[in-house]
Amino acid sequence: MQLSRDRRSPFCHPGSASAFGLNSAAQADRDYAATYNASVTQDDNLDLGRQTQTTTRIVVADPTGEAPGTITVDTENRYLYLSMAGGHAMRYDVGVGRQGFEWSGVVHVGRKAEWPAWTPPPAMLKRRPDLPRHMAGGIDNPLGARAMYLYSGKRDVGYRIHGSNEPDTIGQAVSSGCIRMLNADVEDLYNRVQIGTKVVVLR
Repeated sequence: MQLSRDRRSPFCHPGSASAFGLNSAAQADRDYAATYNASVTQDDNLDLGRQTQTTTRIVVADPTGEAPGTITVDTENRYLYLSMAGGHAMRYDVGVGRQGFEWSGVVHVGRKAEWPAWTPPPAMLKRRPDLPRHMAGGIDNPLGARAMYLYSGKRDVGYRIHGSNEPDTIGQAVSSGCIRMLNADVEDLYNRVQIGTKVVVLR
């Protein structure tokens, strides 16, 4: 399987992401999420690192048409959906790849890690020689509290769904292709999915 940055790819679904809702509706949802009182529904003992106790997750009617247990990333509207039984989905706000780092495809979760270490890939080090060659897991690590490593077959494709120590980037297109979530949200998703979970990334 080959990932694609081309809208004409068979792994791209032109218009599919926008069919989930107009950007204006997405912004209205984000405005609502900003007022959401997560402390009522969230475990006070959850370790959020530097973040306040907040979440964007909400149960919605599933717009993806995917089987329960599938993750779908709508990069246009910057949502991640976890399809559930009964036509519902858990939806989370995410950060996505910036211009030039967009991609689409069907992959799967090949590995999971709690408070993962981070080793920037050579291409990133070439762009940013100031970055460390390796960083241990922890609250300063850009992968945040959890990471789910995306694979095609047995090959790590280099992208992750992960937490973030920069919560203000959620809802933005600023990453090098990884899907960023709030630490509270990525911990919740991490606990709901297994190795082998199908991941559909739409442009």
